[in-house]
Amino acid sequence: MSASVRTAWWIRTYRIGFGLLGVIALAWIPLRNIDSAAFSLTNYLSYFTIESNVLAVIVLLVGGLLAPQGPRWQTFRGAVTLYMLITMVVYAVLLADVDVMLTDKWINDVLHRILPLVLLLDWLFVAMAARLRPTPELVGLWLIFPVVYGVYSLIRGPIVDWYPYPFIDPRTQGYVSLTIGLVVLLVVFVVLAIAMASLGDLRARWREHRAEG
Repeated sequence: MSASVRTAWWIRTYRIGFGLLGVIALAWIPLRNIDSAAFSLTNYLSYFTIESNVLAVIVLLVGGLLAPQGPRWQTFRGAVTLYMLITMVVYAVLLADVDVMLTDKWINDVLHRILPLVLLLDWLFVAMAARLRPTPELVGLWLIFPVVYGVYSLIRGPIVDWYPYPFIDPRTQGYVSLTIGLVVLLVVFVVLAIAMASLGDLRARWREHRAEG
């Protein structure tokens, strides 16, 4: 860890606490449905929500136990925070009334609202030694995972006759509408990525801006 930036014990504590909450929420549905013939672990793991939350748990637990500060870690942490922000925004706008296998309200709240907000606030307000800049290279790097996820879902969908989300399902809307929708989503993701890279450690940036002014 940088000698100039220390992560307070209470920050590390809430990271570990929320990380463990995420572990419980992620394990709850597979354990609850382990004997159900209708449950598919592969489908469960094919939701962007689940994949992004698995990454979020890693960020929270590593951030709580080790609190690394290097640029590679901050790049990874920023990417995962972006994915969780995407999870929260897409769920609120497109999926709030759609069955996405998360019938327990508390799990919905943890995975779609609470953990995304925790990572977002942590990114905005916890000091970091290696802050990032919204370069095209960084934005492109962060968007690799959502793009690969979309390609994976579109390739796997017709093979297993199942798609994780309606907006990525060509059976109900056709490929023209699907393509337009995905392009719009990609533009939104680019905007969110630029905002994320620009606003990390917001308090320190604001102090620097005032000092320069």
